[in-house]
Amino acid sequence: MTSSSLQARALELDAADPLAPLREQFLAPDDFDVVSYLDGNSLGRPLRATAALLDGFVRTQWGGQLIRGWNSPADPWLSWPERLGDRLGSAALGAAPGQVVVADSTTVLLYKLARTAVAARPGRREIVVDTDNFPTDRYIVEGIAAECDLDLVWIETDPAAGITPDQVAAAVTSSTALVLLSHVAYRSGWLADAAAINEIAHAAGALTLWDLSHSVGSVELSLDDWGVDLAVGCTYKYLNGGPGAPAFAYVASALHGAVEGQPIHGWMGHRDSFEMGPGYEPAPGIRALLSGTPPILAMVPLDANLDMLSTATIQAVRRKSLQLTDYVLLLADEWLVPHGVTVVSPRDPARRGGHVTLRREGFAALLEPLWQRGVIPDYRQPDGLRIGPAPLSTSFAEVYRGLDALRSLL
Repeated sequence: MTSSSLQARALELDAADPLAPLREQFLAPDDFDVVSYLDGNSLGRPLRATAALLDGFVRTQWGGQLIRGWNSPADPWLSWPERLGDRLGSAALGAAPGQVVVADSTTVLLYKLARTAVAARPGRREIVVDTDNFPTDRYIVEGIAAECDLDLVWIETDPAAGITPDQVAAAVTSSTALVLLSHVAYRSGWLADAAAINEIAHAAGALTLWDLSHSVGSVELSLDDWGVDLAVGCTYKYLNGGPGAPAFAYVASALHGAVEGQPIHGWMGHRDSFEMGPGYEPAPGIRALLSGTPPILAMVPLDANLDMLSTATIQAVRRKSLQLTDYVLLLADEWLVPHGVTVVSPRDPARRGGHVTLRREGFAALLEPLWQRGVIPDYRQPDGLRIGPAPLSTSFAEVYRGLDALRSLL
């Protein structure tokens, strides 16, 4: 296809995009020096409403209510971890109320949940994890294994693909306490079959813990229907929560008794935070996962995005995400593969998450020239450019401009 026909295809897709009007709600790249932002899978763009909400919170809630905000009759800050958790569960996770909480970082919540899981399976000595999982996930369970005298069972995964049910079936045994995996592989974008893997782990008596950081807000999730035990994820990628925004954790209702034994006891997870008496007594339900004071100010942007996501629906977001990544693949095949670029993400849409990874030796040297042109992809070793268009904020024309710049550099 000619460049003009590829560009015309982008304009046709944008004209037919039902989510296109929502792009106006973001601080647009045209407001700055960005020509093409293709890193929504690392950090989402801010909404215009986010600036207004933050300003209003500082002036009215923080400035006006001061300490009274924690127990305000209208919207007490103490309830925000669960209130936002329920909103997130409904809009993006397929989770019934009372099973999601927003607090801490992904790393801290991952540690809490993994420790909870192995404690809930006493006598079992193994944690199953794959070699291409995100570094934090691997580091956390390595530390827990050393701390609790457990063994790690490593599944060797292809960095150009991802974890499969057959691999999990070959790894789990009657000694497996926990299976920790990413739903969308951070390198390749491989979308795991979570429901099938959960069945396999449960048949062996093990629990599952899913990292949803590269899934939430981009692909459809049905945690309750899939039989997920535990899950964790960040809110600063497709959920546009901002740099360092708090993470979320999901705990299935059947495990709420176990989560009361999570290892980081703090006053906010106590059954009565302001009693401040001797000894720790966990709060009932998902609130037991809390430890310290919730990061209220950092939660404000999440409300704005959940408003948008609830209106758009995650189903529509997923449809556009697949269209965007299909278009990335089209441009890659026409323009980049002839220059020695390899597509290492799944071409099967049923197995592809929200980003496409391209690989070519020397890609790292192209980051700076791309940034100078206002084109911002992501880079991951070895030699991988991740193209992560965010469905709510990215146009097809923007994808065209970004990959056209990459083509010209090649």
